[in-house]
Amino acid sequence: MPTTTTRARRKRFTEQDLLQMPNDGRKYELIGGRLRTVPTGARHGEIVSGIIARLHAAKTPTVALYSESVGFRMRNGNVRSPDASIMRRERLPEGVSPDAFVEGAPDLAVEVVSPSERDTELLQKVAEYFESGAREVWLLFPDRQQVYRYTAPLELQILNADDTLTGGELLPDFQVRVAELFE
Repeated sequence: MPTTTTRARRKRFTEQDLLQMPNDGRKYELIGGRLRTVPTGARHGEIVSGIIARLHAAKTPTVALYSESVGFRMRNGNVRSPDASIMRRERLPEGVSPDAFVEGAPDLAVEVVSPSERDTELLQKVAEYFESGAREVWLLFPDRQQVYRYTAPLELQILNADDTLTGGELLPDFQVRVAELFE
């Protein structure tokens, strides 16, 4: 009698499952039907808080600023939660933030990269943001004191500690020396 092995089917998680995740201090995203925790720690949180404060000081009434708790529905069905993000109000329903996930990527997605994140995952994330409507993606590398500023999936500007990061058209009053983001 032949032996048959069957593979256990993995449950495909939904947006509803993501919404029901506990408020346990972890950051979750829905990627390919799987719930993933995104590694964060105290240093990560401190950097995120600092960038949000700086973005808030430079934002105009024409944009909404979000923290890492907001989910954005990507074209491929994934739900991403950048560490900080800016969305033009004209892209929001009636100019108001929805109660649920935001449809499409933010105009600016900011990610503070942890040492455990792989390059392939980061590039996939950048591509998803642009495919879903982002205008810019900033990857902040605390260990290197660098910012990778993407203005298109393959258009990259690498900023070092003494360089100045500006907010471009979205945030014309935003500018900071890169090293200050990591102090």
